[in-house]
Parts: sequence; structure tokens; C-alpha cells
Amino acid sequence: MAPSDRHAGDLKVALGLADIADGVTVEAFGRQDLVVETKPDLTPVTEADLAVESALRGQLSAVLPGDAVVGEEFGATEGTGGAGRRWIIDPIDGTKNFVRGIPVWATLIALEEAGSIVVGVASAPALGRRWWAARNLGAWTSRATGSRSREPEPMHVSAIRRLRDSQLSYSSLNGWAVHGGPHNLLDLAARCWRSRAFGDFWSHVMVAEGACDVGLDPEVSLWDLAALQVIVEEAGGRFSDLSGVARPDGGSAVSSNGWLHDEVLSLMQQVPPGAGDL
Repeated sequence: MAPSDRHAGDLKVALGLADIADGVTVEAFGRQDLVVETKPDLTPVTEADLAVESALRGQLSAVLPGDAVVGEEFGATEGTGGAGRRWIIDPIDGTKNFVRGIPVWATLIALEEAGSIVVGVASAPALGRRWWAARNLGAWTSRATGSRSREPEPMHVSAIRRLRDSQLSYSSLNGWAVHGGPHNLLDLAARCWRSRAFGDFWSHVMVAEGACDVGLDPEVSLWDLAALQVIVEEAGGRFSDLSGVARPDGGSAVSSNGWLHDEVLSLMQQVPPGAGDL
């Protein structure tokens, strides 16, 4: 079986998982009695986060019992298949938005094979949007209008080649302390045509569909990024950590249309003012 054929089957599984997740999250979103707890890292987790990940793990156990799974809420489960396959799940990326009734959140599902992310799905039912990709099969998106879904459309990054013509999206001004503070972010934003803090998954899928040209995240985990990497890259863009390595587990993220990537990395890697002061 050719890699693209195999990935098509895995993509079908991932889209089915997204359907399951949407059924759970849509029912829970906006509920006044939603149970919300605080994790040790002081981030919120809802009963919906737990229910989604449990449901997806159960489905994977039924259809692909040999595959490993790692998720934000329940950690890693080793596979028995020995094929180097691992599903990576973020049940709700944007839980703080979810809790506050803001519709910008998504379930992120990715498949890693032999160390490479080969399938990715980001499903945001409150926005009526879904984005997905598989290696050598391109990147796609669908939009819902009322109760109807439009036909999937291929995605491509923008052709913007100058920062002064570009739109930048980032997560927030917080979280940049490990990178010397937000000085470089503010400098980059001043060089761009427009900047907005769309944040989380949304920054990167908008890069993939050409609505934004650069997306930044200073502090993120593997499950926040795995699905987004393949979506951006299959749309023709570049995806790396802030050091420039194309990986989803580097703790930070830069997505771009490709044309602007090196310039953005150079600006973000500058030594911030006062960084060498005693």
C-alpha cells in the first residue's frame, strides 16, 4: 500500500474521531452546570475535555488497537502494534475560551508515524469550521452554513512576501518570559501590516488558509501543535519552533506562508533589550 493510500485511511479514521468529539463538545458548550476543575499547572479542565478524550481513546482501541495514544488529559498509552504509530489528542484546545462561552476552541487530532506527523484534523464546531490534512494529500477545510455543510475546499497559504504587507496572529502578550519578554513580538508586530491575537489553533489554521501570514505561540505542548504542523505544511507553508526546527514538540511554534519564515525567525531570535544586564 502506497503511503498516500494508507494515510487516506488514517485520515478517514481521524475525521470520524472529530465527529465523535463534536458531538460531545457541542452538547456541553454553554452549559451552566458544566463542571470545571483546575489542574496542577493551574489551567482549567472541564468534564467535556475528559469525556472527549475518553471517547476518542475508546474508539481508537476498537478500530486500531495496536496504535499508541497520547493525550493532554490522560497521558500516554503504549501501543502493541510495534509500527511506530501514535495518535496525539487535544480534546479541547482553547479550554479557557470554552469555559467563558467564546466559540474559538477546537479538538485537535494527529497521527504520528515513525516520528513524523502524517495526519492532522482541527475541528471547531462552534465556528462551523474544520481543517484537515494528510501527507501528500493536501490540506482541506469545510464550512457549515446553518445546518448544512459546504463541500470541502483545498487550502493554500498566502503569497505575501513582505512583512509590511502581512497579517500576524499570536496567542497573547503573556508567556514570552522564557524568550526574554515580548520585546521581539512587539517589534515584529510593528513591522507587519496588521496584528491580532487570534490565538491557539486559530492562528495556525488561518495561516494555512491564507487569511494570516504568520502565527506565533511562545509556550505550547505536543498536542497543541501536532495536527497543526501537517495542516500548515500540506497547505504549502512552514512550521517550526522558535529556534527554526520543524517539529511539534519544541515548546513553541512559528507558522508562516514560507516566504516570511526566515525573516520572522531572525527577528524573534534577536537578543531583547536588557537581556544581558546583571
